[in-house]
Amino acid sequence: MSPVRTPADLKAFALLSELSSEDREGLFALLEPQSFRAGRSIYRETSEADGLVFIASGTVELSRASGETLGSLSAGDVLGAASVLSPGVREATAKAATDCEALLLARTAYRRLLDDYPRAGARLTEGIAAQLAGLLREVLAADPAADPDAS
Repeated sequence: MSPVRTPADLKAFALLSELSSEDREGLFALLEPQSFRAGRSIYRETSEADGLVFIASGTVELSRASGETLGSLSAGDVLGAASVLSPGVREATAKAATDCEALLLARTAYRRLLDDYPRAGARLTEGIAAQLAGLLREVLAADPAADPDAS
């Protein structure tokens, strides 16, 4: 994925692919560009979850304080989707495995998106809900005993 320099570049993120060009322009204005050198922490487990991170380039490793490696994400992926919907703490540490470029949608910016571009906000919220539902399905498929409805 090439660097995100224009609102049209946001189409590369599956979570944003359904937005109109007007909605992408509104969202683009709310995003905060961030750069992380390899080895630098993007956020730490138990820190306040304050926004959604779109990975524009590079690779990010996810781990727990216990040392458990959870996996890695790369360009086009997002981190912290639930954090714009609900306050809380980060469930893992995210660290740049390579030099990374990212875009942050802070929780306050998400609220502004909902006010100023309600269609974009609704589509983003639907995408986040679908992503979270997919993660839940993966967890339940891996451990059917975790399903409270299975009893």
